[in-house]
Amino acid sequence: MPGSTFRRPVRIAIRGGIGSGKSTVAAMLEAQGVVVIESDRIGHAVLEPDGPAFAAVAAEWPEAVSAGRIDRAALAGIVFSDHEELERLEELTHPHIAAEIARRVADAGDVPVAVELPVAADLVGDGWVEVLVDAPDDVRLSRALDRGIGEVDARHRMASQPTRAEWLGRAHRVISNDGSLDGLARQVEALWRDVSGDA
Repeated sequence: MPGSTFRRPVRIAIRGGIGSGKSTVAAMLEAQGVVVIESDRIGHAVLEPDGPAFAAVAAEWPEAVSAGRIDRAALAGIVFSDHEELERLEELTHPHIAAEIARRVADAGDVPVAVELPVAADLVGDGWVEVLVDAPDDVRLSRALDRGIGEVDARHRMASQPTRAEWLGRAHRVISNDGSLDGLARQVEALWRDVSGDA
């Protein structure tokens, strides 16, 4: 129609390292009606015995298989302390994770979607608003420890993830999560108004 404009559905990639607060930001967006997809949960599902990556991962790291299942803690202990091993795991799992994300996004239609992504890898394609949830390393480490992750494991995971500079280099928006929940909520509300056109 003359004068009409086409607006793409809202698509938000929420990125950040362990302990940055991605899940908290995602929950705040979900309260606005956004469909949230947790790539970590999909990553767990593809490693289940009936998952599409199980056979290849089990063959690659048989020492991480216990009672017919992949022991994720054992696998994490291997890959998060060795960059090459982590890259190999990502080669085997990321295509399946990306395919499932794409399926869920397609199912959402015109409904706003946000995907939590703890990696810098492109698992969502073009046209997404890249949001970095940013927090200092010491704060992130403290949050990881509070979640019950061992300090050595947490430090290995942090070291395996992009640096703060690398995260910032790809972000369209940055949400600082080193203060209060109220302050975080105000930033998320401002982001939502911006991306949704709800002034």
